[in-house]
Amino acid sequence: MTFRFRKYGRAGAVLLVFLSVACHRAPVFNTPVTTAPQPEGMATSGPPVTTGVSEALAVARKATVHRVGYELGLVIPARKTQPIEGVESVFFLLSDNRLPVQLDFKVPTGNLRSLSVNGQSAAIDHRNEHIVLPVAALHQGQNEVKISFIAGELSLNRNDDYLYTLLVPDRARTVFPVFDQPDLKATFKLKLIVPQDWQAVANAPLRDSIFADTSATLARTKRYTFATSDSISTYLFSFAAGKFTRVNRTMNGRPMTFLHRETDPAKLRLSLGPIFQLHADALAFMEQYTGLPYPFQKFDFVAIPDFQYGGMEHVGAIDYKASTLFLDEGATQDQVLARSNLVSHETAHMWFGDLVTMQWFNDVWMKEVFANFMADKITQVAVKNANYDLKFVIDHYPAAYGIDRTAGANPIRQPLANLQDAGSLYGNIIYHKAPIMMRQLERLMGPEAFRDGLREYLKTYAHGNATWPDLIKILDARTPADLQAWNQVWVNEPGRPVFTYRSLGNEKSDRFKPQLHIHQQAEDGSQRLWPQQFEVLIEYYRAKTEHRLIRMSSADTLLWLPATPRRIVFNSDGLGYGVFPVAEGLAGQVSALENPVSRAAAYVNLYENMLRGEENTPLELLTAYRQSLASEPEELNLKLLTGQASAIFWEFLTPAQRLAVGPGLEQDLWTALQKNPSPNSQKQLFKTYQSIALTRPAQARLYQIWQTQQAPAKVKLTEDDYTALALALAVRDYAAPAPILPAQLARITNADRRQRLQFLMQALAADVATRDAFFASLKDKAGRAKEAWVTAALGYLHHPLRQVTSEKYLPASLNLLQEIQLTGDIFFPYSWLQATLGSYQSPTAAATVRSFLAAHPDYNPQLRAKLLQAADDLFRAEKLAH
Repeated sequence: MTFRFRKYGRAGAVLLVFLSVACHRAPVFNTPVTTAPQPEGMATSGPPVTTGVSEALAVARKATVHRVGYELGLVIPARKTQPIEGVESVFFLLSDNRLPVQLDFKVPTGNLRSLSVNGQSAAIDHRNEHIVLPVAALHQGQNEVKISFIAGELSLNRNDDYLYTLLVPDRARTVFPVFDQPDLKATFKLKLIVPQDWQAVANAPLRDSIFADTSATLARTKRYTFATSDSISTYLFSFAAGKFTRVNRTMNGRPMTFLHRETDPAKLRLSLGPIFQLHADALAFMEQYTGLPYPFQKFDFVAIPDFQYGGMEHVGAIDYKASTLFLDEGATQDQVLARSNLVSHETAHMWFGDLVTMQWFNDVWMKEVFANFMADKITQVAVKNANYDLKFVIDHYPAAYGIDRTAGANPIRQPLANLQDAGSLYGNIIYHKAPIMMRQLERLMGPEAFRDGLREYLKTYAHGNATWPDLIKILDARTPADLQAWNQVWVNEPGRPVFTYRSLGNEKSDRFKPQLHIHQQAEDGSQRLWPQQFEVLIEYYRAKTEHRLIRMSSADTLLWLPATPRRIVFNSDGLGYGVFPVAEGLAGQVSALENPVSRAAAYVNLYENMLRGEENTPLELLTAYRQSLASEPEELNLKLLTGQASAIFWEFLTPAQRLAVGPGLEQDLWTALQKNPSPNSQKQLFKTYQSIALTRPAQARLYQIWQTQQAPAKVKLTEDDYTALALALAVRDYAAPAPILPAQLARITNADRRQRLQFLMQALAADVATRDAFFASLKDKAGRAKEAWVTAALGYLHHPLRQVTSEKYLPASLNLLQEIQLTGDIFFPYSWLQATLGSYQSPTAAATVRSFLAAHPDYNPQLRAKLLQAADDLFRAEKLAH
């Protein structure tokens, strides 16, 4: 098949060069280029040329650079060891040409082949991650910059037969030259030349795809030409290409394309329909709620094996972690809800984040909070029998408290001087505390006033950028409440309140009006107050109960009661935020609470009080929880309960206590599994049994299940489940007749899942030398390329049963943290720390962390905070053990 060239206007010459390189390997990219000498200091006034993208540079460029457009061509070879060559035209209006203009490009200078500005060849001045365009070549008004280069690969995520971009927060500059800041939105015209059997998707609709006859030195290729994209921020630019299967469907009149690499027929049969339907439902909800139609040209999505995040909201080409989308008949209710939430979250981003984008990444939390906030609402509608309030408690509160209780807690809104540090802003505060805050705000304003304020915000700033103060100003006009004061403690400061109470009155007589005095104080001892609303469940001696709404607008609230209370359950609606008191004896009686939301809130309160060293010791709380394993009827609550029980067992019991408690806990879990009528709950209990399994009889039972592939009771185990079971046995050094992991590897047919297990096997090797070599490989960024694999491997490497030989890795792990921040994606630094430190409890491990902090008094503040967050359970375990 042949094709003919087309004319492409002012970028025609660049694209012809691109096509020439792609098809005939012309030597134009090899032409010697004169590179400007590296200046010793700053050449001009204006923003200094420093690494990253400073706020000063971003402000200066926003004032002078306008109407940006990119035309980009990339040639992607079949072999990932070969470089990706590119050509680019950058178009922009310049209102002031008296100073140089900086284009961001974080690659070695040798990656740049040629540069021209407004038709004139220019010397390459590349320093501190920027191409500095000379004043003499720039025009006031329209400018065009042409660049040929080798693409940077830090964020291209190249695999043997596919690749994908992931450019948030400032990673577009690691691939091609760009103005990499969110408030310089731009259009993109993309051309890709890829191997002929590859599929491709990008932000804009596909205009054509043509096979190309190439020279003998190149394999037969295919050229994808995409239309001009919508105006988007650079971190949202995206493409994926590779050996994917393409599925096309039309939902509610909207064409959708889905690329994936799944090969399991059962997963495909059970998942494809729901995946498309969930997207259609989410789009319909968002259009109705916002009053705005879907704002972009197309709506496609891609499933990526072992994607670094759950998903990424690229305009017109959403990326997802494949394992979250593709479920099977053994999927639990939690997995089904998680998939709905994920799809809804990324779809909501099309309005919150993509249509209206934060002006600077200090407000990155805005897009995330609304995506999560809307996802919870959508899932309530999209998934039948979903308990919205229960899921909200379980999803958000433990995760938010897990950071906000630590010495490294950060506020929701944080300052940011340079985009290269923006990744450190991400975490559970913006993903989980912020939705709690936003729901409190919705209750304060009322649902309709809140929704109408959001509609005004989206219409006002559509296709542009906005700040949190911009939104607060809109919302403040729709409520008599003082949102500025409310905003200060909820958004601009970290931490949470601790509530205490006194019940005043005769315990056995109703003759005198009793009182309930509630007090709040910041956990750090300060006088800050969190205005909020929550309910208390009050049980009286005469078998009467009532729910009372508490509006906490000051440090103290006095509640008059009709009778003396027998017991008070705080935060019974699950909507309050803070550490709430727990009634004496409640730990063993949670299952008696009728409302599942009240039970969830009680489990959370009990766990938080245990961590503070109040009410129950870890052993006492675990003992009480064992009574609830067989009596908790709600699947989501059972997930919360078993998760807490497993964490207490491995992180807060001493090794001696584990040995004493383990056999009984195993038996309790197995008995509860056999008695529970729900297959999903049975599976949750089985997973916890698998996690605990300390005794040889329990491990022998697990081995028999793995070997015969015969699951117990009504539990449905899939290939992934049997792989997890094999890994659990391997970390226990189970003495099987034949090696378990190689046998499991032979059972797996999917290439991506085989590669993952092969990677993990190094961390699970029985001999210490192999594990040492594996850890040493992580010191090279190439060894950390698959971040999801690395995180999983570290969890096994540092498993409590392996810590005698793994604690020696801790100093080197901490020393790698700064490099990991520079080379890894946004969640990887904290994931690295959590997987490394998360299950340690020894004084020596705690001393290692303290010594590291003491030896680095000027350590990066954001990374220091991440380390304190990840080490919090370690420090608490050390304290609780004494």
